[in-house]
Amino acid sequence: MTSEFFQPVRYPDPAVESLDERFDKYRIFSAVVERLYTGCRWAEGPVWVGDGRYLLWSDIPNDRILKWEEETGVVSVFRGPSNYANGNTRDRQGRLVTCEHGGRRVTRTEYDGSITVLADRWQGTKLNSPNDVVVKSDGSIWFSDPPFGILGHYEGHKAEPELAQAVYRVDGESGELTIVADDILGPNGLCFSPNEDMLYIVQSRATPNRNILAYDVAQNGREIGSKRVLIDAGPGGTPDGMRCDVDGNLWCGWGMGSAALDGVLVFAPDGTKIGRIALPERCANVCFGGTKRNRLFMASSQSVYALYVNTQGALGG
Repeated sequence: MTSEFFQPVRYPDPAVESLDERFDKYRIFSAVVERLYTGCRWAEGPVWVGDGRYLLWSDIPNDRILKWEEETGVVSVFRGPSNYANGNTRDRQGRLVTCEHGGRRVTRTEYDGSITVLADRWQGTKLNSPNDVVVKSDGSIWFSDPPFGILGHYEGHKAEPELAQAVYRVDGESGELTIVADDILGPNGLCFSPNEDMLYIVQSRATPNRNILAYDVAQNGREIGSKRVLIDAGPGGTPDGMRCDVDGNLWCGWGMGSAALDGVLVFAPDGTKIGRIALPERCANVCFGGTKRNRLFMASSQSVYALYVNTQGALGG
């Protein structure tokens, strides 16, 4: 489908809302939310490929990764079948790193297109369904492993979980797999702060409210401290995937089928809600891209949206 605005708007776009004066500087007066594509069943895992000027994202139930070209607006199938790919990112060498529900694994796409399995088992036992992934500057790969992708045949292959839910780290040099957190109820989206001294993880099955946890990263860069709740999502709030900008703000996919919640919420580093981007669909995940890393791409249910903002995405997302 061709690129299109999802609705004509006056400047400034009323879908972009300041909830705190700290968000004002990130709004661009003449930038509006644009729908780049629709026709997915569940859009997830956007990642920007700057050297190719294109966006990739997963359409999990359709078992494919889609590609949108910035120059032409053309959307095509990048990979299909994709092994029910979910989260995507790039390592510091520019290679695609993907969480796959179907293979219950994390893979890397090499320069020649071949696939390398980075993690599919913990101490000989199958992982559940790797969900989201980030790469740290030391080359290590951190990913969440809830059972969501094996709960049925819609986003993977139905199976019984064999491991407890956890967040893992793959060492960038040795490839050693270690558990960094195993006390999270439904580990989901994750990202590092710009200087990588903080790791944020969405706890998507917490009660009574889902939340976003914050962890101090140890000086050795391989371990994290005790968890603390940075953001309480409140009744009905559903944080999912997220990315940091260079100022340390968290841009979080949000919503649960309610017009009052669907879209992206933006939080200052202290956890204060400062901005909102209202969308007509629940947003599952986001990434920054474009030539200046100042365009926010939002994978949202059946569609992908974009908005230019007056900040840049932190490296590693």
